Amino acid sequence: MRFPIFLIFAFLLLSCGEETVVKPSAQLRLEYPEGVYKRLDAPCHFSFLKNEYATLQPEKNCGATLVYPKMNAEIFISYQKVNDTNLNSLLYDAQKLAYGHNIRANSIPEQPFVNPENNTYGMLYMINGDAASQSQFYLTDSINHFITGALYFEAKPNFDSIYPAVQYLRNDIRSFMETVEWQKP
Repeated sequence: MRFPIFLIFAFLLLSCGEETVVKPSAQLRLEYPEGVYKRLDAPCHFSFLKNEYATLQPEKNCGATLVYPKMNAEIFISYQKVNDTNLNSLLYDAQKLAYGHNIRANSIPEQPFVNPENNTYGMLYMINGDAASQSQFYLTDSINHFITGALYFEAKPNFDSIYPAVQYLRNDIRSFMETVEWQKP
């Protein structure tokens, strides 16, 4: 009989003390400097404002890559000429590329873009989730020019970890879309 009483007393004595408090999990805080933009003439038929933190690497067939070395990110840009028969197929291909990430994406909100002053129309697809690309877009004047772009990180997709960089680069994509000026082909 003494042993159970002794166990209860020992348990009560040892259980007294400071309460254990569960600490919240830490959050990674990534901050990037505000973008500084300068007008850049692209290799083919358009110009835009480019963030000084990105470097432009021209590619063949009027394409280009905006490289963000500090973020391990790249925005691939391709240019195609519009003719009488290919606008619908270019639009279809751009949408198909964006929704090809639907398997891994949690959501793909669309943000339409209309700028009648510059005769520029397009769509920004914000791909949320652990997909290979976090943003895709297209721009066109519906007559001569068609641009597509895609954002990729050189890392395994983990949307929670790269979210601050994704937001920063989506703002750069919006700036690109807002500042494209077409040149005569």
